[in-house]
Amino acid sequence: MTIAIGSDHAGFEYKELIIKYLNKSGHNVLNKGTFSPDSADYADFAHPVAIAVETNVADLGILVCGSGNGVCMTANKHAKIRAALCWTTELAALARQHNNANILCVPARFVSKRMAQNMVKVFLESNFEGGRHQTRIDKIPC
Repeated sequence: MTIAIGSDHAGFEYKELIIKYLNKSGHNVLNKGTFSPDSADYADFAHPVAIAVETNVADLGILVCGSGNGVCMTANKHAKIRAALCWTTELAALARQHNNANILCVPARFVSKRMAQNMVKVFLESNFEGGRHQTRIDKIPC
């Protein structure tokens, strides 16, 4: 699976950890930055991840910032993106199963590194259930 990933400075350390996990798990990783812990604006990395998912260059995306909100709001401006802010593995699973989320947003300042990695694992392993959930997803676009 090809995964696009990006973060701002607050999520940099988690992004690097997640990339190692993804590589070890055999995924193709598209690192959209940031490439250092220096101060950076989350939108500069959220848009490239969203575009990669939106254009099918990547199967799924992962975004990390301090609260997870900035990257989530930015990614969700893209018409074909359903970015989900998660802080537990249960939410990560439901985001895929019920909402067919295609980008996981991680709040680095509010979850442990272990939880972040576990959320990524569950997000990638969960599948959309379709059915009544598809009807609801069809109502999301404006």
